[in-house]
Amino acid sequence: MHQTSQAAIATAADTPSSAQRLPLSGLLALAMTGFIAILSETLPAGLLGQIADGMQISQAMAGQWVTAYALGSLLTAIPLVTLTQGWWRRRTLLLAIAGFIVFNGLTAISESNGLTLVARFLTGAAAGLAWGLIAGHARRMVPVARQGKAMAVAMVGAPIALSLGVPVGTWLGEWLGWRATFVLVTLASVVLALWVLRAVPDFPGQAPGQRAGALQVLRTPGVAVVLLVILAWVLGHNILYTYIVPLLAAAGMAADTGLVLLTFGLAALLGIVVVGLWVDRHLRLLVLLSLAGFAVATLALGQEAPTPGWVHVSVALWGLTYGGAPTLLQTACADAAGEGGDVAQSMLVTVWNSAIALGGVAGGLLLSGSGVGAFGSVVLVMIALAGILAWSGRRAGFVAGGR
Repeated sequence: MHQTSQAAIATAADTPSSAQRLPLSGLLALAMTGFIAILSETLPAGLLGQIADGMQISQAMAGQWVTAYALGSLLTAIPLVTLTQGWWRRRTLLLAIAGFIVFNGLTAISESNGLTLVARFLTGAAAGLAWGLIAGHARRMVPVARQGKAMAVAMVGAPIALSLGVPVGTWLGEWLGWRATFVLVTLASVVLALWVLRAVPDFPGQAPGQRAGALQVLRTPGVAVVLLVILAWVLGHNILYTYIVPLLAAAGMAADTGLVLLTFGLAALLGIVVVGLWVDRHLRLLVLLSLAGFAVATLALGQEAPTPGWVHVSVALWGLTYGGAPTLLQTACADAAGEGGDVAQSMLVTVWNSAIALGGVAGGLLLSGSGVGAFGSVVLVMIALAGILAWSGRRAGFVAGGR
């Protein structure tokens, strides 16, 4: 009886009423999951001084809290998602949220840096599992024709966390202390778990004979092309984003970093809206236009002595063209992978985090070697590579026409 009722819930997305409107409450719960995942990852960056003083460690060591989290996502996403393919999907999502509750809570009370690093790694593992589930769950909640819009809503948590969550978290840390900030994130995760139970339908996992292995999914036409585009695009983005402070300092705008990042975040939100409106009909075109816009923004930022107004316009264009990238790339990846969508999403998480890490390393080498002036040419090469790969995926990966 229990499974019968769950199966009835699972097919709710196929009813005529659900075809007329998006299940916003459930999709926003998924977006909140992404918000907490990103906030959990980046929060220490704005609280380095407080963490270092409170834990009696160096700021460099405090920075490794972010590294440990990223490694947790990078190393565990594929095995965790593959292992849980047969599990009921909402239960698996709740397991990931439970990871946020337990390990962020442990971070808030831990007095040992070693224990905290382990907790941060496990929080990252919970995030890797969550990111492997969000896209597939959003797609199953709506008819095929509305999957792109559903994913746009489900992905809105990430740019909000980057543009608003981190500054607000930093302000709360200065007001309440860094431990209280992690307590608040933990409590928000408890509320999220209740929200998911109320608003997100459950879906069955895949039967044993339907579960695809990682290599099988990787060989599916289009999947490898999408992953390579992600690697090139996100790598180029993170070379600029990770080292935005020295980039702005070269333009005499180091004091305006917060305002510039807010410009980026607000433009990224607009980009999500635009992509949400058009992704189901023009995914390929939006990918190519976004890459072209990113190239123009990179060229503009690379000009000698740009004016503050020009920098803000360039950053706004960059944010506009990057904001919808997660929706576009996750939709393309899921479309190409078909029944192996969850495993493909775990690969996407792994490639995305690898690109973030490589962006930090490559940008650091460029900065210490040739300076910020070298950023533009390297990023443009990455954009060109992503554009060529996306163009070549006309029949698989980035298919022409409506979804």
